[in-house]
Amino acid sequence: MGEEANEAVRLLWGPPAKPSRGPKPALSLARIAAAGVEIADAEGLGAVSMQKVAGLLDFTKMSLYRYVPGKAELVALMVEAAVGEPPQAVDGPGWREQLAAWAKQLARSFTEHPWLLDATVGPRVMGPKELGWLERVVTALDGHGLSGSERMDAAVLLTGHVRGIAEQARAARPGGSPETELLALLGPLVHQHADRFPALAAAMASQDGRDQALDFGLERILDGLEVLITRRTG
Repeated sequence: MGEEANEAVRLLWGPPAKPSRGPKPALSLARIAAAGVEIADAEGLGAVSMQKVAGLLDFTKMSLYRYVPGKAELVALMVEAAVGEPPQAVDGPGWREQLAAWAKQLARSFTEHPWLLDATVGPRVMGPKELGWLERVVTALDGHGLSGSERMDAAVLLTGHVRGIAEQARAARPGGSPETELLALLGPLVHQHADRFPALAAAMASQDGRDQALDFGLERILDGLEVLITRRTG
């Protein structure tokens, strides 16, 4: 584990080390993370810098370094703050209902904080809250005939679907949706060339204007898991 990863682990998982010199600490990691989230929500992840966060908190950049070594660790703290606590595990609903609620709450997180799509790419250290999201999926599928790796793969599959829809939504214009914008752009062309694309023209003509890609894909993923679970458990 590299030095950067070690620092992220220390900040996310361990009690934060107190500054070894200087005046009594006037900041906290929570305040620093919240300031970073505020900037990213308003201007995007690229706008976040140690200087800008320090300015928002009315501190100097150098004083910020007494708490957070650099931007990579700052972003790790921001992700942990933005994802929040995972959905509560409950005994009542079945695994399917729990995973559906999980996916929809994750979708809301990406909608509220679109920059999370950029900040949660590739191998990286996760905090206890974010790792708790993975724990919820693995727990919901426990005892249903799936191996540990299959339960983790299910979490990856669900996350990938939610991320894909969130990416499309982020690219859409404010107030619009990927499906309606695609219909507006391609509908006239497909209609004009309906003899060349008859199946596509018929499908587009039957669209009801609802943006249901998230729910449709989610239900098909859960259907597939249900088939596998039924096969394993009889």
